[in-house]
Amino acid sequence: MLIVDAGQLLGILQVCLLKYLPMEINVDLELDASGLSCPLPLLKAKLALNSLQAEQVLKVIATDPGSERDFEVFVQQSRHTILAFEKDNAIYHYWIQKGS
Repeated sequence: MLIVDAGQLLGILQVCLLKYLPMEINVDLELDASGLSCPLPLLKAKLALNSLQAEQVLKVIATDPGSERDFEVFVQQSRHTILAFEKDNAIYHYWIQKGS
């Protein structure tokens, strides 16, 4: 019998949800910023968000490790929201919902 405490169970559930949640998000526009260095992934994402309506979702794919920090600061200073984030090896995926 496997015994798991509540904290471990919560952690396992969060990992599972984060792994599968992005697949269920309806994406309105996808931006592939792979190979671009800071600040280009963020600048291109800002331009892409400008073309969307409020509540629409932009998916960004980036390979720049600095993008993780850049996008987090960006949404804190804007009305946009990161719905999901996924790091797969050296590829970063962001699902950003445009704010109103």
